[in-house]
Amino acid sequence: MPDSYSAALTIDIGAIVANYRLLAGRLSPAACGAAVKADCYGLGAAMIAPHLRRAGCNHFFVATVDEGLGLRPLLPGARIYLMNGLPPGSERDVAGNELIPILNSMAEIERWQSTSRGMGARPAGLQFDTGLNRLGLSHDEAVRLIADPHLLDGIDPVLIMSHLACADDPEHPQNRAQLRRFREITGSLRLPPRVGSIGRTLRSLAASSSIFLGADYHFDLARPGAALYGINPVLGAENPLRQVVRLQAKILQLREVDLNMTVGYGASHQFRGPSVLATIGAGYADGIFRSLGNRGAVFVAGQRAPIVGRVSMDLITIDVGHLPRGSVSPGMSVDLIGPEQNVDAVARDAGTIGYEILTNLGTRFQRRYVGAQ
Repeated sequence: MPDSYSAALTIDIGAIVANYRLLAGRLSPAACGAAVKADCYGLGAAMIAPHLRRAGCNHFFVATVDEGLGLRPLLPGARIYLMNGLPPGSERDVAGNELIPILNSMAEIERWQSTSRGMGARPAGLQFDTGLNRLGLSHDEAVRLIADPHLLDGIDPVLIMSHLACADDPEHPQNRAQLRRFREITGSLRLPPRVGSIGRTLRSLAASSSIFLGADYHFDLARPGAALYGINPVLGAENPLRQVVRLQAKILQLREVDLNMTVGYGASHQFRGPSVLATIGAGYADGIFRSLGNRGAVFVAGQRAPIVGRVSMDLITIDVGHLPRGSVSPGMSVDLIGPEQNVDAVARDAGTIGYEILTNLGTRFQRRYVGAQ
């Protein structure tokens, strides 16, 4: 029997699908994929990815082999790309389950070639580092591949990609610099003849934010993630996407406090006069950041109530003394993320980004999926 005092996380699959369709419309004629790594940013890939597939998504991006293996039975016929590359020892699992590794180094290229011998050319993606300096083939490796296309013999290159460092800042000069470098690479690279039935080699530079930089960045395929889940893709701009999550917790207890009384570990908040405290059943074990203590807020019946004192493992304390007496009671739900305060707003108060808020949401919540069709 569910605990009636457990916190609840409501995930709107209909909103995710609507966001996908909005992004796909903005990208057309380029294709729209979906980054479903990290369990759809913590929201549940097994529940969400099949709905994206039914909405027309054919390209899914995960980080690890295990993520790809978990989704393969749920996404028959779809392309599933492994963005973290090809770990040593994973080659047979990857090939046998029709996963597409994004090859990030010459060493990975050579291992995939070895795997392909006797099996025919196997599909793979190639990632080139154009300035992020994270994963991807280096400048020198790109020069080698451009000079000698036979280095890709035995590989069926279905995707060439890179990743922007500053896409959420449209005016940052590195966006144009990386765009130029990506065009240089894709214009110079002589790929082996395509085999099989997967089709032409696709180029992909855009993720969520870079979709909004304009058509120059769209190429053949974009791979949004955060935008699908309602996070604002452009700093300081109005968010065109629907909100996806609502996080609610219950008030466990009310307590009257008075002048000079303190609350919580470290006595970090002292009251300046009489007030009323409400204690909520959620804490940092549920992914509520400790940095929200004395900085963040929740909403009680649409009214803002500041978090006072430190966030502890299982509990948060809020000041509700300004709300009408009798309007707050144990068992009431409050919104930690909701209509009045979205993921990005919580992230600002916590000193982080919406990605980190979503991916830290805990396992104790009662998860409710709505809006599925």
